[in-house]
Amino acid sequence: MLTLGIESSCDETAAAVVRDGRVVLSNVVASQHEIHHEYAGVVPELASRAHVEAVLPVVREALAQAGIGLGMVDLIAVGNRPGLIGPLLVGVTAAKALAFNLDRPLIGVDHVRAHLYSGVLVEAGSMRAVPALPALGLVVSGGHTAIYLVEAWNRVARLGATIDDAMGEAFDKAAKVLGLPYPGGPNLDRLASSVGANDRAHDFPISRLGPDSLEFSFSGLKTSMLYAVRGVPGPKGAPAAPLTDQRRVDLAASFRRAAVDAVILKLDRAAERLGSRFGCTLLTGGGVTANSLLRSRLLEWGGRRGVEVRLPPMSLCMDNAAMIAGLGTALHSGGQRDGMDLQADPAALPAEEVLP
Repeated sequence: MLTLGIESSCDETAAAVVRDGRVVLSNVVASQHEIHHEYAGVVPELASRAHVEAVLPVVREALAQAGIGLGMVDLIAVGNRPGLIGPLLVGVTAAKALAFNLDRPLIGVDHVRAHLYSGVLVEAGSMRAVPALPALGLVVSGGHTAIYLVEAWNRVARLGATIDDAMGEAFDKAAKVLGLPYPGGPNLDRLASSVGANDRAHDFPISRLGPDSLEFSFSGLKTSMLYAVRGVPGPKGAPAAPLTDQRRVDLAASFRRAAVDAVILKLDRAAERLGSRFGCTLLTGGGVTANSLLRSRLLEWGGRRGVEVRLPPMSLCMDNAAMIAGLGTALHSGGQRDGMDLQADPAALPAEEVLP
């Protein structure tokens, strides 16, 4: 089966062709970083206009790279939730038009859950096995930070999520405080990886939210960075030390360590509470899985726990359509059917709590 995936939930216009739900034949992404750079963040109206201009050229390029014609596509999958409503509407409208004109089935895919599917995808000729389910899932991105229990691809339960900032958003805001350019998260990671960086130079807080909580919170960590750089306000406040180049490096490294420590802490809690219910696999996805420290710490965590950690390749960490096409194929195989009434929805799917 050849599935064409379309993704436009935020500021990347993406299309991909995936064979049999696993083999990535093409994965094309048109980024909008230059458009949003001067605003240090995504402007929804500008993103929507850019998607309108890019969606058809991106689809054509994905088909060309896969070496197929449009008529050879068996299934159309599109990320229809969650995200910015304007960008979502562009992708959903394009997918509906293609499905209608080709008389092919249409599948709507949850963008966040699709990130978990990234570890299933392979290049042509790869012998990598399909990860075992049930599995623990971790999505860390600019808009979402959550832990899941993946019992099957149509049975995914959210166990905990951020109550304020997502991890990627916290990295971006910390980078802005340090005076780093957009996109902030990758630039902070590079700065924190500098030779001589001391990740213990500043003792940033690691959010726990109670002894049993699986929720995340990064707002306190972000505020601590602000105070460290600009000083503590108020009559009992204190001025900040000069922001030298070395201090900027150390603050970036200390911030990154604290954020990653919070993720590892919650993964430990989830693993202990679930026990054997999640098998021996951790599926990960989202833009922050490109963070160098998080990748190494997740692999260490898997080694300590005896768990296979499926990190997406760097090309599939960011928003992409291959994950949409792959998960769309799995959902179609499981019996999901959508029609021309498929709606773009900015809201995430509701949590399905499975823990006592």
